[in-house]
This record gives sequence, C-alpha cells and structure tokens, in this order.
Amino acid sequence: MSILDYIWLGVLAVFQGPEAFTIFGIAVSITVMMVLSGFLFGILVGATPGLAGPFAMAISLPILISIFGYSPDALLPVMGFLIGIMKGATIGGAVPAILFNTPGTPDAFMTTLDGYPMAQRGQAKKALRVAHFSSASGDTFSDIVLFVCAPFLAILVESYLDLPEKTGLLILSLSFIAAVIGGSPGKGLISIGLGLLAVYVGTGEDFYPRLSMGSNELSRGFPITTAVLGVLIIGAVFAGLEETWRENKGAKPAQIVPETGDQKLSWPEIKRLLPFISRSALIGTGIGALPGVGSTLAATLGYSVGRARHAKTKAADATEFGRGAPEGIAATEAANSAVSGANLIPVLSLGIPGNAAAVFLILATESIGGFNPGPAVFRFSADVINPELVVAFGLFTCMTIANLFNWTIGGVFMRSMGFMINIPKQLLLPSVLLLTLTAIYVQETRLEAIWFALGFGVLGYFMRVIGISPLPFVIAFILGKSLEETARQAYSATGNDPFFLFNNPIALIFILMSVAVIIFSGRKSKKAAP
Repeated sequence: MSILDYIWLGVLAVFQGPEAFTIFGIAVSITVMMVLSGFLFGILVGATPGLAGPFAMAISLPILISIFGYSPDALLPVMGFLIGIMKGATIGGAVPAILFNTPGTPDAFMTTLDGYPMAQRGQAKKALRVAHFSSASGDTFSDIVLFVCAPFLAILVESYLDLPEKTGLLILSLSFIAAVIGGSPGKGLISIGLGLLAVYVGTGEDFYPRLSMGSNELSRGFPITTAVLGVLIIGAVFAGLEETWRENKGAKPAQIVPETGDQKLSWPEIKRLLPFISRSALIGTGIGALPGVGSTLAATLGYSVGRARHAKTKAADATEFGRGAPEGIAATEAANSAVSGANLIPVLSLGIPGNAAAVFLILATESIGGFNPGPAVFRFSADVINPELVVAFGLFTCMTIANLFNWTIGGVFMRSMGFMINIPKQLLLPSVLLLTLTAIYVQETRLEAIWFALGFGVLGYFMRVIGISPLPFVIAFILGKSLEETARQAYSATGNDPFFLFNNPIALIFILMSVAVIIFSGRKSKKAAP
C-alpha cells in the first residue's frame, strides 16, 4: 500500500468502516512515534557537546532505511524521524551553553554570552525556559512561512522558468553558496569544484565511464552516502579527535550554582521578550531561506540586532547583553531556531539544500525514492492526484507535530539533559566514527564504500585544516547530477546551441548575477582582511 492509499483510506475511513480506519490509524501512529523519537533523540544529541543534528541524522538514516526498507511507504516515517532530530537538536544545544558555558551546537555559541551568566546567578532554569520559549516561537513562525511560501515559489519557478533558466538558476545557487559559506569566494569555488569533480566520476548520462581510470569500482561512481557522510561527519570526527588530542582536556565540568529567586517565566517577562523574539524570528527565517547560509550566522545577526535595539530602549535597571540578559538568550535562540523551517523553502521549491540538515533530508529522498524535491512537487491537477504533493503536505504535518511536541514536552525534556556534558569526547567521537561506518556499510553492503567514506573523511579533514568549508562540496555533489541533466536537456531543446545560457535573457541575468556575487564577495573579503 502506498502513502496515497493510506491518506485515501483516512479520508474514507468514516464510510468504509473500522478496518480502513485501523489501517490509517496504524500508519499515522507510526509516523507520530517516529517524529517523537527523533525529537527526543535530537535534544539528547544537541545537549551533547561535540555533536549536532547532522551527526545524528547521518547515523540514523542508513539504520532507518535498513529497518523500513526502500518502499515509498517508509518515506514519511523516516523523514518524520529526521525532522524530529533537526528540531530537537536546535533546542538541545542551549543546555550545555547555559549550564556549562559549552555550546552543544555551533549556533548556540551566542547563547553562552548571557545564558551562562544567568546560570552563575542561580537562574539556570529560568534561562533554559527563556531558551525553550524563544526557540519554539521562532521555529513555529518559520514553519508557517515555509507552509505559505514554498508552494507559491515552486509554482512561480515551474510556470515561468524553462530549462535554460533553471540551468542558470542552479549555477547562481552554487555561486552564491561558494561566496557566502566557503570561507572566501576562492575557497568556496574550490569546494564547489571538488564536489562537481567527485559527482562526475563514474558512468554518466552518455553511458561512458568518466574519470574512472579503468577501475570497475570507480566506474559505478561514488555513492552519495559515502561522499556526504565522509566529508561532513567523518571529516568532522577526525578534526575533533585532533583537537581533543591537542587540548588533552581533563578538567571536570563546572558545577551548577544553587538556584536563587523565581525560576518561572512570568507573562510580563514574556511580553518584554516578544519584540526580541519577533525580530530574530524574521532574521532567522530570511537567512534560512537563502541556500547554504546556516543558523550560526542567523544567531549572530539576531543577537547583534537585539543588542543594538536593547541598548537604545533598555530601562535603567535592565541587565546588559553579555552579562546575563534574558533578551540575549531570546534573540539568539529565536534566530537559530527559525532557520530550521525556512531552510526547507529552497529544498521543496527549488530542490536546493539550505544547510547540512536539509542535505540529509534530500539524501533520504534520494535513497528511498518516491519524492523528488523541486518545483514539480506542488504541481496540481484536477484529474490526477500528484503523490509528491501528498508527501509534501505529509512533511508539513510532521513538522507541525514536531512543533506540538516542542511546545508540550520539549522544555521538560530539555531541562533534564544537563548530564550529557559528562560524556568525554575521547569516547564519544570514536563511537560516532564506528556508528557512521557501520551505517554506511548497512546501506551500501560493499566494502569499498567504507574506503570511499574514509577517503572523503580525510578530504573533509584537510578542508577544515586549511579553512575550506565542506558544505559547498556536499551541496555541489548533490546538485551536480541535476545540473548536468538540466544543462543537457536545455542544450537539446535549443537545437544544440552551445550558447543557450547567453541567448536566453533570464538565464543570462542569472549568469551575470553569479559573476557579480563572486566579484562582490571577493572585494568584500579583501577589505575585511587585515
């Protein structure tokens, strides 16, 4: 039975009797339980320093596929679990940031500036409540924007952009990602180039093995799982192991100061926080909708804007940012959480991953099948039901369910995760490496996949050492085949015109914008350099 059959049975359950209602109820119950399990697991991972949502998503995906199989029926439960991890890890990262001045995730670094001083004053629980309320508010706002904007943007792209324009749009997206998150435009382009080089190894659309050097293993290409998990996860593990070895940390975590004062969050305090939450939610949503920018920038910008606004309007007795101001926690957590919904706008409307978490959602659809993110997802016909449209709205439902869990039980579970700081990295990182390699072997079932993953892990490690972000590599690897396919189709549709990108006005505008983004970012980097 397909997902569409389950939905249809749910609609007709009242008329078809208890049996149909039971089948629909089982399908819904499984998906809801997967969202809940992923959400709680995400909080656990986010509260563990050195880990983040992408780590948990990377390890979980192959295991989930081995349990549920490659049937389209497995798509929503698997995606629900990954969405739960994505949302749970975001709020979980605030726990060690507030209690121990150690951010659980990179985007929680700004939370330490005011969260830890509040904890030192004996107001740790209040700080955690502020973080949870702000995070859930920003996340909910971002999801609402996703539900409204993604279908309209997809319809706009599908209606007005033809093959040459879509090719130009993909090139613009890669250029923007290289310029914004590559460390510098030059390093970003290197990362993009390496990703495209890796994805084109193997047999292409012309059925000729490219860059395989006569190797049968290389002629089949690099599996997407080995490249993505190798560069993002194994490379990060190698870098983390080196850092742990150099630092040789043996210090015990700081002790929590005894509670003082009221630990509850009152309505007057919530009203004082709402302007900061609102501004940061808008900032995080806007940044999340841009491919590849990420939640760390959103948290930094949200905190900076909040601090500037606070300096102008604060009361005489208000706490300054950086000294334990609840407004600083609210501004940071609302901004980084608002990214988690908005980063799916480019995924669902354009098929372009917005950040590392979105990469693994696309990886799930690539592995399981039955859903191809992009403008065609929201194609509607009065005669034929589009199954991808049903899956998209099922995805929206999973996000809504995760938000409900966040509002109801997220805060309680989050405040109980302080013990995760005690896990030493010397044990944690090798365990992550072992689980990642096991997950890769479970999915690929061939030994060379392990060697490919380790090779990409070494590449990811050296990219981090020399300051090249691995995320452009991963996004280029994912978009590379779509870029080739779209460019080939555009070339054929224009009568084998080699200048199809320059003869089409909209495609030419996209190409000029790509060049402008690289040049402008390059000049900005030179001015910023000492």
